[in-house]
Amino acid sequence: MATILDTRELTPVTKLLVLEAPLVARHARPGQFVILRVDPHGERVPISLTDYDPVSGTITLVVQHVGKTSGLLCALAPGDDVLDLAGPLGRPVQLPEQGHAVLVGGGFGAGAIHPLARELSARHVGVTVIIGARTAELVILRDLLEPASDELLVCTDDGSVGYHGFTASLLAELLERGASFTDCLAVGPMAMMRAVADVTRPYELRTLVSLDPIMLDGTGMCGACRVTVGGETKFACIDGPFFDAHAVDFDEAVVRSKMYVEDERSAVELAGAV
Repeated sequence: MATILDTRELTPVTKLLVLEAPLVARHARPGQFVILRVDPHGERVPISLTDYDPVSGTITLVVQHVGKTSGLLCALAPGDDVLDLAGPLGRPVQLPEQGHAVLVGGGFGAGAIHPLARELSARHVGVTVIIGARTAELVILRDLLEPASDELLVCTDDGSVGYHGFTASLLAELLERGASFTDCLAVGPMAMMRAVADVTRPYELRTLVSLDPIMLDGTGMCGACRVTVGGETKFACIDGPFFDAHAVDFDEAVVRSKMYVEDERSAVELAGAV
């Protein structure tokens, strides 16, 4: 059980939660995630760590309301408890020790790249962050990402703030203009990560993507997060979540990411009927 200490509404559908979890905070590393269960009848939900503080014993998560369980999480208030919390899970991401990394976060993926940016800055690696959302109202965590990066660039689909277009399009323009990136890491919707991989492939730019969107159980037991990387079968939860973007079979990954869409929609409809 973990207690909610603080919450903050980031957008109408996205919420930041600070939880008391000293053991997780003590052992967490960039790129890892936790598994939450809200009630005894609820599903296990994997969520990337946005922040962790071993001194205060807290972890920070960003939750987007897309289904029944995420809606229950977003409804929690300070003082409420999460029934189960397991973590840190997954392998820490392999970050460079030098050079200049570009981190790309789509939507709530901005939360997952914050610990990466912070660690890279601590290593004195150059950090450019690109975050994107459909509109200005949905851009999140600029207050956390600005101090953790050398440059923060914002993209919106409608042009209401920052660059008018997708994150991958801006990345392509930067590379075409000669940006000297040595590494790229992307977290967000599957289509966005696939687009980033397509952009960086001709430049042979080392690119890692997080395949957390296809996880369910989070421990390698259910098999739902199987993905093919470099012709080999991997499990996103225990072998990842970060993988070489240029080796990922995105055709397969996209199909797996949509396997339970109808079940999630049914769960939301049933919850609304109660």
